[in-house]
Amino acid sequence: METMEKISITHVSNVHSDWLRALNFYKDEIGILRNRLTEIAGKNSAREVMRNVEHFENQFKLQKDNIQVLTHDIKQNVKSIKKQLEDASAGYIDGELAEQHNAFSDKFTGEERVINELRHEFNDFAAQWM
Repeated sequence: METMEKISITHVSNVHSDWLRALNFYKDEIGILRNRLTEIAGKNSAREVMRNVEHFENQFKLQKDNIQVLTHDIKQNVKSIKKQLEDASAGYIDGELAEQHNAFSDKFTGEERVINELRHEFNDFAAQWM
């Protein structure tokens, strides 16, 4: 018989808050990077620059969409945890919610990695063309 992982609701709540703050920061950062991209596009009309501008526009939109979906999913998970807490008051989330938490952890870590890589790629591009 497999033992279920028990995770403290307090711990999960703190982690979710950290994730949501970080995702909000990344969403704001994408807006700043987009403004810099617009500035670069306005100053440079070379074909190579425009190709990169389109690439970054697409990536920024995709990552903003990913952030919105992940933020929504985390908030839904928070609601489920609150409901479970009201029903059981055990202080720990059950196996299914623990699995969801671990899956969100993987998704958040992946999104964070992609955004950091995108930021570095963009900064290299911006340094060349600003």
